[in-house]
Amino acid sequence: MLHTLLIEIGVEELPALPLLNELEQIERKWADVLSGASLLCAFEFYYTPRRLVLWHREFPALQPERVEELFGAPVDVAYKNGVATPAAEGFAKKCGVSLDAIGRSVKGGKEVLYYRKVHAGQPSETLLESMIQTWLSSLSFGKSMRWGSLSESFIRPVRWVNVLLGERLVDMQLFGVRSSAQTYVHRMHSFEPLHVSTPQDYFDGIEAGRVTLFPELRRQKILSEFAKLSAREGFEIEIDEALLGEVVAITEQPTALLGSFDEAFLRLPPEAIITSMKEHQRYFPVFKDGVLQNRFVVVSNALCDDFSKVIEGNERVLRPRLSDALFFYENDLKRGLCTQGLEKVVFINGLGTLQDKIAREEQIALGLFARYGAQIAAQNGKSVEENEALLRRSVSLAKADLMSEMVYEFTELQGLMGSYYALALGEAPEVALCIKEQYLPTGEESALPSTLLSALVAMAIKLDTLMGLFSVNQLPTGSRDPFALRRAVNGLVRIILAYRLEFDFVEVIESFKGLYAHDERFISNLRSFIQERLFGFYSVNPSIIEAVLGASDEAALPIERIDRKIRAVHAIVSSDGFAERFSTFKRVANITKDLDMSTLHVNESLLIEAPERALYEAFTVVCAGSFEGYEERLDALFSLKPQLDAFFDGVMVNAEDEALRQNRRALVGGIYQALLYVADIKKISV
Repeated sequence: MLHTLLIEIGVEELPALPLLNELEQIERKWADVLSGASLLCAFEFYYTPRRLVLWHREFPALQPERVEELFGAPVDVAYKNGVATPAAEGFAKKCGVSLDAIGRSVKGGKEVLYYRKVHAGQPSETLLESMIQTWLSSLSFGKSMRWGSLSESFIRPVRWVNVLLGERLVDMQLFGVRSSAQTYVHRMHSFEPLHVSTPQDYFDGIEAGRVTLFPELRRQKILSEFAKLSAREGFEIEIDEALLGEVVAITEQPTALLGSFDEAFLRLPPEAIITSMKEHQRYFPVFKDGVLQNRFVVVSNALCDDFSKVIEGNERVLRPRLSDALFFYENDLKRGLCTQGLEKVVFINGLGTLQDKIAREEQIALGLFARYGAQIAAQNGKSVEENEALLRRSVSLAKADLMSEMVYEFTELQGLMGSYYALALGEAPEVALCIKEQYLPTGEESALPSTLLSALVAMAIKLDTLMGLFSVNQLPTGSRDPFALRRAVNGLVRIILAYRLEFDFVEVIESFKGLYAHDERFISNLRSFIQERLFGFYSVNPSIIEAVLGASDEAALPIERIDRKIRAVHAIVSSDGFAERFSTFKRVANITKDLDMSTLHVNESLLIEAPERALYEAFTVVCAGSFEGYEERLDALFSLKPQLDAFFDGVMVNAEDEALRQNRRALVGGIYQALLYVADIKKISV
């Protein structure tokens, strides 16, 4: 028999971010509990700031019966001369039955004692209390709290519990609260409990009580009201999805309202205003023709006919926030971009201060400039000397805004505020851009530095952090990467590939290793770490990456070349008919696995069989060819399949004559060596 099941856990206001961070796991964890109780079925999960709700349209009234098969000792051990031994008696005791009830079965080719035990399913009503307790205790919201005299903790105090199986209240106690057939509606509608005797009473009652239970409906209502405001006022509302999720989580009856602030605050950089509004007040900024306006949108949870007081209150709260920001901004401009004080700020134990880090970054940046300075000059039209001066200035000022009051208040604005200060104080636009883009890219979807000059600044910062942390053995672990070193490598690779830089990681690390105290494992550890990141960087068959890296110079990591090889091999492996061609070349790899590739030589006079002469001639044509890229080279080599098949079918490679044998193996080895220039194909799995 199936019933509806409604579970509502009423709480004091839930903090949005911990709830949203756990949101993806909440349903999965309930499904795990259901599965563990053999009651898995479809359900829906809803939330508001004051409730967590699970809704089952069809929930089993009874667990299915469970069959347990028990196997005992072999019969010839359990019985001796027809008399039961302790092994038989022990098995019967374990099964909870008499010896007469024990049967026999065959297991592993032997006749053994056997008993089939049927466990009747329990009524689901008797299981719900422990199931819900298990579910709630599994939820991970970060910090939790205790209240009253309870020893249990939860994200917020639980105030009511309502569990209806069909139309029957399930009696239970959670966090010291006894279940009751009641709920609570929007506080501004009523403080009194609402009695509900059926699920329909519940859904109708909270809707009438001005609670929009379904998060998606709250989201749609907010966006609909945003659209109406935009159409009426002729502006655009910047919709930050993360912020929108927070607002959905903290409202039960959302209403979008339009507020404003003094135009004088528009003297602030737009990001400073937007950050202040979003972080402190959860306001949405407003733009017109791409320009920030002195208006904002707030989503209220209030119930009233006249929202003017709500708007006025939000405007009053925002004013001192922006006043503080303007005060910080003007003070920072008076102070100017200055790194004084950074010599007292420790970067990492063993790596000195932030001033020391700047000095290392400058040396790395200049070392990179020696490689790519001509490319920068070609890109921006300035002389090499001018660009070098801009690079030095950029690196020297990149971290100056860390000493500013604005960045102290809003740490996420570091770099960005420095660029605004640089422009306001008359620094070159190129310097301001380098400061602004110094941390890019910040993630997989992040933009890259927009010029090669600013890219060099970003690369220098990432390289110093990477090499510095490895030099003091602050290596990431499987679960922890507090200094975002994996992201640093990914960022470096993205920049290198975007600007098509000839960049060998090992060579670069060798060039700058003198800046750090390090042991003999320094370079090998870094090389292994960078290789590991390449496996996560590409969405291809991992064996392709292994094959390309296995074919490279043992010490080198030329990223741009590795990238072209990986893409070429992936294209070939993904092509139609590759598996059939590949079997032939796997045989090539197997035949040559013991060959010394450095001493290969084919003696044409020893090519006495027609198939081996045909193969040699075809291979000679391929070797003489000119190829645009690695994919074309591989295509040409794989086109040797017919000649190779004829060779393997018509020629005895391991001939008795040693000279013939070595010559034939050298011929096959030469083909493998040509493939090895791109990838070690024996490592590819298809």
